[in-house]
Amino acid sequence: MNNDKKVAKADDLNWHQSVWKVVSEIPPGHVLTYGEVARLSGMPRAARRVSQAMRRAPSGVELPWHRVINAQGKISFPEDSSGWKQQKDLLEAEGVVFLKGRINLDVFGYRGAVDRLLWGEEL
Repeated sequence: MNNDKKVAKADDLNWHQSVWKVVSEIPPGHVLTYGEVARLSGMPRAARRVSQAMRRAPSGVELPWHRVINAQGKISFPEDSSGWKQQKDLLEAEGVVFLKGRINLDVFGYRGAVDRLLWGEEL
């Protein structure tokens, strides 16, 4: 393997680790979009790579994968899939509310999480 490929693999691993850290710190009852995770991980134009990074987490790393959704506030799995149902069930168990298949990102997204951390549960 040449040095360029080694550097690229190391860069990928570093970025994947950043994604894992960001995702692991999403508080229960809140979500981030793939784009927000990418931005907070240092690669703002890499939203499509976030799920790839999460899939590559080592088996011992427990990620709250269900707290990552698309920019429209929707689950990215097809609605008739078991993954969609599992993700929705996990989010609802944490208190996330769906209205017409969407999550209100102002309430349950990044800003909502920061507001709750600063001001407490009642807004």
